[in-house]
Amino acid sequence: MKEILTSFTDAVADIKDGSTLLVGGFGLCGIPENLIKALRETGVKDLTIVSNNCGVDDWGLGLLLENKQIKKIIASYVGENKEFERQVLAGELEVELTPQGTLAEKLRAGGAGIPAFYTPAGVGTKIAEGKEVRTFNGKEYLLEEAITGDFSLVRANVADRFGNLIYRKTAQNFNPEIATAGKVTIAEVENLVDPGVLDAQHIHTPSIYVDKIIVGEQENRIERKTVAEQN
Repeated sequence: MKEILTSFTDAVADIKDGSTLLVGGFGLCGIPENLIKALRETGVKDLTIVSNNCGVDDWGLGLLLENKQIKKIIASYVGENKEFERQVLAGELEVELTPQGTLAEKLRAGGAGIPAFYTPAGVGTKIAEGKEVRTFNGKEYLLEEAITGDFSLVRANVADRFGNLIYRKTAQNFNPEIATAGKVTIAEVENLVDPGVLDAQHIHTPSIYVDKIIVGEQENRIERKTVAEQN
């Protein structure tokens, strides 16, 4: 059985200044929002964050950004956060932009113990600067290194007490890859069930990758609401 926590503060208590955090989610979908809120309250700083994006100005990883807790972010998209733009232009935040597929593969490789791989994404662009380029079958590829982290923070829809996780629909996004690539994986879940309830064929993240579980209600905020005008 995995450690089942009841306090989000306790769940993030081992995360210290300077840690590298891998955080699941895509926009505001599938983010471990209560773990992020708890991190904001701890005040840990100089964090390196690896995530698809950095939330929005008042939610998700945007809360840590607003509180000046992030030193560097490795992401594929950063366009929904005005404070992010301000900090970058002011030289307060280091950013490493990575093609989305490359970021996913960096995390998957890290979890699989693969140190590096070749990809065609980014060849001939600024992303290629300083990186090894090799030709395979007449096509150029970049050498990209895998990503691992001190902690992985993921959100799942259901977990059993062994730590097996199932994500809901598009909330799978980066969560399965991130769950495998951290030294310690903390899963924020919406529902907790007894062993044997989950169909083994439907499990997305096996329990071997999960260290701690905590149950929490989600606000499920909408990142950008678009509505049709009524005639």
